[in-house]
Formats: sequence, C-alpha cells, structure tokens
Amino acid sequence: MLLEIKDLEISYGQKVTVSGASLELDRGEILSVVGESGSGKTTIIRAAMGCLPGAGHVSGGSIVFDGKDVLKNTRDDWRRMSGKEMSMIFQDSGNMINPIRRIGGQFVDYILTHAPEKSKDEAYKMATAMLNNVRLPNPDNIMNSYPFELSGGMRQRVGIAMAMVFRPKILFADEPTSALDVTTQAQIIRQIIDVRNEFGVAVIIVTHNLGVASYMSDKIMVMKGGRVVDYGKREDVLSHPKSDYTRGLLKAVPVIGGETYYGK
Repeated sequence: MLLEIKDLEISYGQKVTVSGASLELDRGEILSVVGESGSGKTTIIRAAMGCLPGAGHVSGGSIVFDGKDVLKNTRDDWRRMSGKEMSMIFQDSGNMINPIRRIGGQFVDYILTHAPEKSKDEAYKMATAMLNNVRLPNPDNIMNSYPFELSGGMRQRVGIAMAMVFRPKILFADEPTSALDVTTQAQIIRQIIDVRNEFGVAVIIVTHNLGVASYMSDKIMVMKGGRVVDYGKREDVLSHPKSDYTRGLLKAVPVIGGETYYGK
C-alpha cells in the first residue's frame, strides 16, 4: 500500500475541520475526492503533503506513506520528499509561476533546488524532455516564454511537467481543471490519466465534478462537512451509494442519451 490514512482528524486551532477520514491508495491508482466547498477535500491532501496553512495541524489519526509515518517528519524530511516522492498540481498552475520570469528559468531553478548535483544544462534537458512528455509543442519555445504568453491549458501542462519531472510516487491534483474551459478540462484530465499510465504514479484529485470522478477514477471518496460519507471502488460508489448526499450528487449529473450514473 502506497498511502494509508486512518481516522484522520485535522484542526485549525481548537476547531476540528476534518474528522474520521480514512483511505487507502496503491501505486498507479486514481482516487477522486468529491464534495462541496469547505467539505475538507483540499485539507486532507495538504495534510498528506505536510503543508497545512496557518494553525492547521493533524490532531488525530495516522498518515503512512510508502511505509513511513509522515506525521513524524521533520522539515528537512518534508523538503526531501516534496517534489521527488510526492508532488502537487494546483488549481491554476499559472498562479504558482512568477509572472515576470520566463518559464525556463523557473523550471531549471526548481530542478536545481531539489537536485543540486545537476548542472544547468542537465536541468534544462530534464525540463524540455518532460514538457515534451506532456505534449507541449516546441518545448524550447515554452521555456523561453513568460507565463502570460501561454494559454490556461498550456500553463496547466507546465504545472504537470514540473510536478512530474522527478517522477514522484504520488501526484496530488487540487481542482486542476476548474479554471479552464470545458474542452481544455477534458484535455487536462486525459493528460493526468496518460501520466498515470506512463509513469505508474498514484493520483489523488480533488474535484467538484462527479462526472470527472466517474470517468477517471479507480476509487471515489465523497465528503460533506468534514466527514467522509461515501468511499470505495468507483463502481460501488456509483451503483450503491451509502449516503443521501451522494445519491443527490449522482441524480444531479446531466443525463445524456437517457443514461444516468445513478442506479446502474
């Protein structure tokens, strides 16, 4: 088992925001975490990456990644793991990129930060190779571009390339398609699936879209009010939801050609 979370409780100060969350994820599996805003989806993946903001902290339960209790990690442990063993794609990768620096300089700096033994030429070749892997045409041109010169979909692909350059074991994706148009959303979802298939990376994707979750996932977890209300294999959650909340979400998925996910 690559990632195992048991009875996780997360608090901000004295306020408990997530309670009793458990999940298991093996290598190469995709888990979608679905729920409304404020349900605790992003909080769980931030806890798994050791980057809860402000006064956020894990107040109960366990997180075991690749056999290691990461709640015992020091800052140096997290620094060594981040980027190389686990990585994240953000809601709009353009926001994590410095708008007044070219993509290439930032990508090379990112690689050298995590692999200082590399030369700048080696880092540049790693970056362009990964840009090519995520199907961005003319990687050298991308490296020479400023973020504002790229479309939203291209910036997301740059974000995927940066997240995958060290081929981590797990990739967290925090609503990676919500800032994109529908056509580009489909392309990015397909890109994440391709990355999983090519590199065998496990993926946890946070999304509001149950249709996206049903298309790409091996497992689905549904959250409401800081608690997990449904969790299991995709087919089980779609066909036999345990909670009224999940049933409501399934009924809200648009019906195409007379078919619906609910009740299959």
